[in-house]
Amino acid sequence: MKKYKYVFAIGAALLGFTSCEDLLNKTPKSQLTPESYYRNDSDFQLATNPFYNNIINKEPYESQSDQCIKLTPSNRIRGGNSMSVPASGGGWNWYDIRSVNTILGFLDKCEDPVVVKKYNALCKFFRVMAYYDKVRDFGDVPWIDHELASNDPLLYAPRDSRELVTSHMVEDIDEAIEGLPESYPDQHHYRATKWAALTLKSRFCLFEGTFRKYHGLDLEGHDYKFYLEQAAEAAEKVIDEGPHKLYSTGHPETDYLNLFAQYDETKGPGEYILTIDYDLGRNMTHNATAVTLMVSQGGLSLTRKFVNAYLMKDGTRFTDRPGWETMEFKEETANRDPRLAQTIRTPGYKRINSSKVECPSFTSSVTGYQIVKFVMPADNLAKDKFGQSYNDMPIMRLAEVYLNFAEAKAELGTLTQADLDKSVNLLRERAGMPKLSLAEANANPDWYLSSKEYGYPNVTGPNKGIILEIRRERAVELVEEGFRFTDLLRWKSGESLEQPITGMYFPGAGQYDLDGDGKIDVVLYKKGTPKPSVANAEVLMMGEELLLTEDNKGYVSPYKKISISFDEGRDYYLPIPIDDRTLNKNLTQNPGWADGLDF
Repeated sequence: MKKYKYVFAIGAALLGFTSCEDLLNKTPKSQLTPESYYRNDSDFQLATNPFYNNIINKEPYESQSDQCIKLTPSNRIRGGNSMSVPASGGGWNWYDIRSVNTILGFLDKCEDPVVVKKYNALCKFFRVMAYYDKVRDFGDVPWIDHELASNDPLLYAPRDSRELVTSHMVEDIDEAIEGLPESYPDQHHYRATKWAALTLKSRFCLFEGTFRKYHGLDLEGHDYKFYLEQAAEAAEKVIDEGPHKLYSTGHPETDYLNLFAQYDETKGPGEYILTIDYDLGRNMTHNATAVTLMVSQGGLSLTRKFVNAYLMKDGTRFTDRPGWETMEFKEETANRDPRLAQTIRTPGYKRINSSKVECPSFTSSVTGYQIVKFVMPADNLAKDKFGQSYNDMPIMRLAEVYLNFAEAKAELGTLTQADLDKSVNLLRERAGMPKLSLAEANANPDWYLSSKEYGYPNVTGPNKGIILEIRRERAVELVEEGFRFTDLLRWKSGESLEQPITGMYFPGAGQYDLDGDGKIDVVLYKKGTPKPSVANAEVLMMGEELLLTEDNKGYVSPYKKISISFDEGRDYYLPIPIDDRTLNKNLTQNPGWADGLDF
């Protein structure tokens, strides 16, 4: 032992009498540390890359709502007793925000002002994205803008007002807009740009403005109009100044479908503004194809209430047609908005790169309205396997910007026909639909969309008609892209989840040719009667294998034995987990959530 001490002492002397403490604190040259690492663009790019994976929702197609369901509803959709205060988790996770703040704290290590500006902007972009999720889910949350040490009092801070948080979010996103590049070489849409930041601003400001308006939130500071104005202004900059263009080849019968089946949407500034780059060769894949084709994936499907909302091809309302309530599949899907036939299987559907006509299947669809959006071409290399889809997934696209712009201005009462013509009507033109008229919509609001049974009865005022039409367009254009449930929250339309959740209509037992090709596709028979034998057809017992709203006829009713409820006094927010409230007694619980803690 003495020998080792002696050798160490000689070593210290050779180093110029450096103290033992100083020597032990030296870092090996081969080891990276924060002090030696955050120096250049490459360092910060590697450090921020995980944000794209951790903060962005990579499975928007899995989101359930009143318009898109699976066999088993999520707890958030089911509501009632299926929802309870969790011990931990539940979205109350601050890891990503802490990581962003950590990198922001190291920016001063870099001496390149261009790099500092760029990554300050990128970090602010992702901090806004993460905080948007927090405000949406919990309302008031603590605002933390720096990495917290273990003894920082902010670890036990109370929730800040949403006005303080959203005001800081506006400041952050404005820095992101100013600091992010307009494009990247050969990576137009895989990294956040100025246009992505403007899109994010339009998204969260639209959310905040409409949430405050419909929930009657009057907070000290900015009012709901401020946020709607910010949303409209940001969206208009993307529309007027941005490079992105709608995907269109002049074929309205296929363009919408083909847009979401693309393997690489980066060849020029197209419709996608921010995209997840999936690639089978790099084992970067998702499950959007299998979730609508495989029997084991829960039968992702549209609901009849939503299908009813699609307009006729000539722009008239399907629900104004006599007998619309009991139309069977072939009749109800005829001559509709072309996007319907590019979202679900309708008569004559052929998959991309296939000549085979395919009809809906009740083994892969719980309502009969089987989704085809995001389904890859038939000749995909993954052979439709679970979790092996590799078409690019849009996180932000120009269509959303058009809709954010139009809705914000409609809610403000400042929307003009010219505004519609440079936004919503471009989407309708791409789909081969007639233009939306501001005057006509307001003169004759849709009874279906404003009804308590099917729509939004809390929409009132002189712009009622156009607001309803923009909501219709938003639902049709953005279906399966993860927006709908959040839209219901901000519109204070939670009761929409309690509206009828059904599927196709069947008048009774019998044989049905769903796609009109002269062959029987589905056979329904009564319980207690012999099972029919029909080749190449799905044969289903009513009341057992296929639930209908009535015993032996009616709408397909997958939730007939499941209670769906929405508590207006509770369910617009999620609860704060018990463990977090136990550790931090300054955290108040959201209304209606009983966790047994009384501080």
